[in-house]
Formats: sequence, C-alpha cells, structure tokens
Amino acid sequence: MTASHPAYIENAYTRLMRIDHPVVQEGMGPFETARLAAAVSNAGGLGTVSVPGTAGDLRVAAAQFRASIEKCATLTDRPFAVNVPVGHSRSGGIAAFARIYIETMLEARRADSVLTGQLRVITTSAGFPTGLTAMMHDAGMLHQHKVGATRHAVRAAEAGVDAIIAAGLEMGGHAPRSGMHSLVLLPNVADAVDVPVVLSGGVRDGRGLAAAICLGADAVALGTRFAASTDNPDWHPRYAERVLAAGEGDDLLLDGVFGPCRVLRNAAAAQITQASAENRATSPARKIELMMRAQVEGDTEHGLVLMGQVASGLRELISVAEFVPAIAREAAELLHLLSVPASSR
Repeated sequence: MTASHPAYIENAYTRLMRIDHPVVQEGMGPFETARLAAAVSNAGGLGTVSVPGTAGDLRVAAAQFRASIEKCATLTDRPFAVNVPVGHSRSGGIAAFARIYIETMLEARRADSVLTGQLRVITTSAGFPTGLTAMMHDAGMLHQHKVGATRHAVRAAEAGVDAIIAAGLEMGGHAPRSGMHSLVLLPNVADAVDVPVVLSGGVRDGRGLAAAICLGADAVALGTRFAASTDNPDWHPRYAERVLAAGEGDDLLLDGVFGPCRVLRNAAAAQITQASAENRATSPARKIELMMRAQVEGDTEHGLVLMGQVASGLRELISVAEFVPAIAREAAELLHLLSVPASSR
C-alpha cells in the first residue's frame, strides 16, 4: 500500500479528490500516460490516464484506453483520473468518439470493484454536452471540466460539475480559443464560480502553485513539467530532451484537432502552418499521426511536440516522487512568508 504524504496544503480540492497535494497531472493524450499517472498518484497528487486519440479504429483505441486504465490501477492504490475530450454532437449530446471512451471507462469500473474506488474522477474538455455531469454523478464519479473562458466556467458550474480547470493560453497542447492568459483568466473564473478551481498553464514549481492559490485556485495542473520526468518511460526520451532544450519563443500556436494547439516550433509545425495559410487543411488523423511520431519514435523535428511556454524555464528531468511533495512544500512556505508582516521577516 502507498503511504500517505504530509499534507502541506489542504483545501476543498484535496479533500474532494482524496489526494495529499493540490497537484494534478494534465490530460496528455493522445499519448500513453498510465505509468506517469500512477507515479503522480503515488506521490500524493492526482494522476490522469489519457485517451489514445479521436481518429482511426476507435474500438481498438478504446481497448487500449481500458488497458491503460487497468495498468494504472495495478501500479497505484491511490485515486486517479481519466481525461476525455468530449466534443459534442449536432444534437448537443456527447460526440460519438467520446461516448465510446466513456462507456469503456464505465465498463472497466463495473468489472472491478477495487478499480471503482480508485478511478473516481473524469476530466473533460473540448465542449460541454448536455447531461454529461448527471451521467458521471449517476455512475458515482466526480466530474471536473476544463474551460478557457469564464462564461464556460459558469455554464459548467451551473450544470453541477465538481471542479473547474481554468486553462490559460500559455499551456501546452490544445489551448483555449479565447486567448486568455492564466493571470487574467484564473481570478475571473474563481470570482464567478463556487466550486474548486484548478489552474492549467504556466506552472513549473512551488512559486507557480503559490501564485495560483493567491489568485483564487485550489490546485494546479501540469503537463509539460511531467512530460520531462524520469517517470515517463512510455515516451521516447528525445521528447523530454527537446522540451528541456526549448527556449523562449520556441513554441507556436497552430490549428490542432480541437482548436488552437501549442507546440514546438519545428518542421512539422511549419508544414501545418503553411498548409493552413494556403487553405489546405491537415486532417485530424494526420495531426495525431505527427504527434505520435514525436512521442513514440522520438522524431522531434518532423513530429508535433506538444509543450507549453513553461518549457522555456525547464532545465532538467524531475523525479515525480520528489517533485510533487516538494512543489506543495515550497508553495506552503511561500504562502506562510506572505502572511508574515514585512517588519517581522
């Protein structure tokens, strides 16, 4: 059994999710994240299993998704989440691909009572279909939804979601169409809803977590930072190497699968950007193929490397077991320092 960790910061979000630290591993599809998710959960945070993609044979992809869920459950006895970009159908319901993944997740929970107690959270993004939250609550799950605009946060809260992830434009991968940066979006969302808020975008250490808490967040979600870790063995090592080598200005936004997507500035990104400028669409399947080329084959020049602007401040691989409690401890120390009168420091 995994031992509990000292809780440096306890709040509504950590109690709701039953985690020790207000640190979440972002959904990082279409890549394999089962072992990374387990590492984050074992460290006291909330790990996340990602879906394989939204193109190709979805039944095969759903089987891979279930295998990833079950693998994660064998590697941790702590709570973990899944991330599903849900989209929406023409009738306003859940998109067909997302429905397959959600039913696969629910089948896995029904088949294993132990897994049911661990897989308690679904994170959704890329749309907010009617009835989704009620469906998750009926299944005994918590539902947190990612938004890039305050009006979307309000809509999700009114629908009954348990937590909101406010996604700032500087985040890696699919970014909000609103173009809102974290420093502006987070306090707007925190002021507008009465549920816990998680910040995604721009955080790399305890300073970012402390700042997020000061702006109204209860937790932070990290993707790029966890991608460059020693606990991410399912990704080609060149992916992390390229992320760590990135500097300011080495990223760009292009048209992704669900909207704007922040990636490394390389040959693959230039090709898609040029095609878009010439009104030549690159199919979602092709974009996912290019993402997998970087993650699986390590081709970080001709594959799409999803990463946030925070990559410009990363210089070394981290150990998740050390990093998760350390970021919470550093944030707690900073918040304590802020509470002490300047004359007493």
